[in-house]
Amino acid sequence: MSAAEPAALWPDRLGLGEGIRAVEGRIVLVDILAGRLLTGPADRTAPLTQLARLAEPLGAVAPVHARPGHWIAAAGTGICLIAPDGSAEWTARPEEGAAHAMRMNDATADPHGRFWAYDAVEGAGSLYRVGHDGTVDRVLDGLTVPNGPAFTADGCAMYLADSAKGVIRRYPVDPDSGLPGAPETFARFDGGSPDGMAVDAEGGLWTAVWGTGTVHRLRPDGAPDRQIRLPATQPAGVCLDGDTLYVTSARHGLAEPGPLDGAVFSVRVDVPGLPTAAYRQESPA
Repeated sequence: MSAAEPAALWPDRLGLGEGIRAVEGRIVLVDILAGRLLTGPADRTAPLTQLARLAEPLGAVAPVHARPGHWIAAAGTGICLIAPDGSAEWTARPEEGAAHAMRMNDATADPHGRFWAYDAVEGAGSLYRVGHDGTVDRVLDGLTVPNGPAFTADGCAMYLADSAKGVIRRYPVDPDSGLPGAPETFARFDGGSPDGMAVDAEGGLWTAVWGTGTVHRLRPDGAPDRQIRLPATQPAGVCLDGDTLYVTSARHGLAEPGPLDGAVFSVRVDVPGLPTAAYRQESPA
């Protein structure tokens, strides 16, 4: 595979840029700790446009099927729906009042239309699944520092990173029940922490590796394929829009951030991505 040099887009420098997605011809992303849902204008020299701002951290969103401008979001201590006017309607707050302080982090919809989100609590993290009827179930717990998730094209396998341990695991997922099975280790990293992930049309897995300034592509069998180096220390989220890879980064936690820490980058790659899945919400009876 070959790739061009990464280019910084838009003038914004985000505190903790994550949850980047290609949705209906535009790029959307979040600045987690600021609670901001953003989109990138076609003019790459103009600032990011704010779609919504919550009063609590906003981990990631997915579009809601057949409801333009509506989003399902992992935010604060739970799950909410964000309307086109930016208002939020809470579906559930499963971690409200938990013994360990937490916040929702990354999230995504799978090809079957379910929404998956996890909380960031070292040693006590959980993965939640939102069903078509809006029911929120905890399907995994005891996670260290989870990141991802990402799904294969058929939705029958899920990748989930254990960032603190430098491991990405692959879980089989029952397409009917949406229950994950026993995981297998997919990849290990000796340095840095695997973070946001995306699957391409050949089944390759792209992952940002926090702390290393790199994004890696792994083959479907987990073998390393290539890496892209960025002029930012903390790449966090990735998505593919056609043959363009987009990468978010973070300034948060850096004592002396560089001029491109917190920027959003793009780079041309040889294998296109998969369409962004939407959350499919059942209509009330």
